[in-house]
Amino acid sequence: QVQLEESGGGLVQPGGSLRLSCVASGRTFESYSMAWFRQTPGKEREFIAAAYGRGGDANYASSAKGRFTISKDNLKNTVILQMNMLKPEETGVYYCAAGFPLGMARVVRPDLYDYWGQGTQVTVSS
Repeated sequence: QVQLEESGGGLVQPGGSLRLSCVASGRTFESYSMAWFRQTPGKEREFIAAAYGRGGDANYASSAKGRFTISKDNLKNTVILQMNMLKPEETGVYYCAAGFPLGMARVVRPDLYDYWGQGTQVTVSS
């Protein structure tokens, strides 16, 4: 069993930055693929970024490339999502997820993750 707890959400102006953090319980954090998803009312959960594999692989949604960075610290059981140059359309609830999907095609699928945090609200507005 893994428990995930997100933090770092809040209100930010367009063009600003936020750093989301997700702390995981459990002793096998290193083996998990970790990802961030975003959900807005009336829409399906949307993939943002994932960190996976022993080689420190990462995959990003096309909209996030060049602005967002995901990093996984196995010693601290933490995964960080640094978000820069935020846009109003990126407002939503951001969820941290843990599971065992591997490969770029699979880590984007929310149905392949076993554990989810409670979510943290991000609002991008002036």
